[in-house]
Amino acid sequence: MKVFPRRRADVYTVTDAPVPLSQDIGYRQRRYLLSMGVRTVCFVTAVIAAAAGAPFWVALLLVVGATVLPYVSVVMANGGREPQPRMEPTDDPAGSAPRLGTDRKQISGPPPEIGA
Repeated sequence: MKVFPRRRADVYTVTDAPVPLSQDIGYRQRRYLLSMGVRTVCFVTAVIAAAAGAPFWVALLLVVGATVLPYVSVVMANGGREPQPRMEPTDDPAGSAPRLGTDRKQISGPPPEIGA
């Protein structure tokens, strides 16, 4: 007779849930718009600097910044979701101060059956 070891059920906590996609998209949109605002300021400042007779390298540096920023902004915006820190529950029998995640109730076992 073969004896199979008993498998432990996976335990999931509420803190394992990622940030909602809508919140993540909003964060990436704000970051992109801020970068495009900086690009616009670079371009306008380059035009004003060139018209005011500033050194050529100042205007050129601002134009290069205005040219490179869109690429950097798009790469950052499309880079995917930000990694979220995970909180690990701890079992501290000594009763010291609770660590992050210990006040959460864990969910385990099979899902409830329909009609039960």
